[in-house]
Amino acid sequence: MSEQIVNDKRLKGIISIMISAAGFAGMSFFVKLSGKVPVIEKAMFRNVVALVVAYIIMRREGVSFYVEKENRLPLFLRCLFGTVGLICNFWAIGYLKLGDSSILQKMAPFFSIVMSIFILQEKPNLTSIVSVLVALLGAAFVVKPGQGILGLPALVGLLGGFCAGTAFTFVRKLGTHGVRGAQIVFYFSFISSIALLPICFLQFKPLSPEQLLFLTGAGLCAAVGQIFVTRAYSYAPAKEISVFDYSQVIFSAILGFVILGELPDIYSFIGYALIFSMAIWKWKKD
Repeated sequence: MSEQIVNDKRLKGIISIMISAAGFAGMSFFVKLSGKVPVIEKAMFRNVVALVVAYIIMRREGVSFYVEKENRLPLFLRCLFGTVGLICNFWAIGYLKLGDSSILQKMAPFFSIVMSIFILQEKPNLTSIVSVLVALLGAAFVVKPGQGILGLPALVGLLGGFCAGTAFTFVRKLGTHGVRGAQIVFYFSFISSIALLPICFLQFKPLSPEQLLFLTGAGLCAAVGQIFVTRAYSYAPAKEISVFDYSQVIFSAILGFVILGELPDIYSFIGYALIFSMAIWKWKKD
């Protein structure tokens, strides 16, 4: 493959992953705008839209719905951790500034390094170990645990990042076993929806037309994010483009500042800087 083709694919990968980041930032923004809607109900909207999109992609590309027996437990665990992470993230969004909730979610790649030790039996190198430790320090600046109960939403957001990182590790495991991305998205959305449906039914709150519009927007943005992140990694390997996924934090912070009037404090900015710098440093080292 010529260098020009490789560069073109890399550029397409970068553009795709930044569109994905904008999609997920939009999802968080619309979830926040939806206001006092039960978290489970918000998650159901996100899942149902993603389920429909994944189903359409599977049918169009002829992807089988069958999952080999040895892949079912990792797929279930991906769904379990992904669902818990989704709920934590959506709950935290209601209490945190968009930039803060987004940066805590972006701790997922660092937690994935840790969980890969146990799930994939991978031994992290010195770069990975240092990046995880410094990123955790950055997260501490965002969480600000000394604030007592005020720090609870940030801790829940951090737990969401941990669950997302664990889910990503299981996605990697499934990928090495030949499970297609569309299958993983479909079954995550399906199983998560089935698990949340009884709780959603018990807590159901009728939506105003405005809330319905916002949650539909959240689901569509999530679908855009999911489609383009899958497309991005089909163009270029993660080590070349993954750092651009952190543009979600910038998009979220801009939306929060311009539309919601949110301005992170100095401690959050320090945390952002530490986490961003570790992402860029690890990207260059890899």
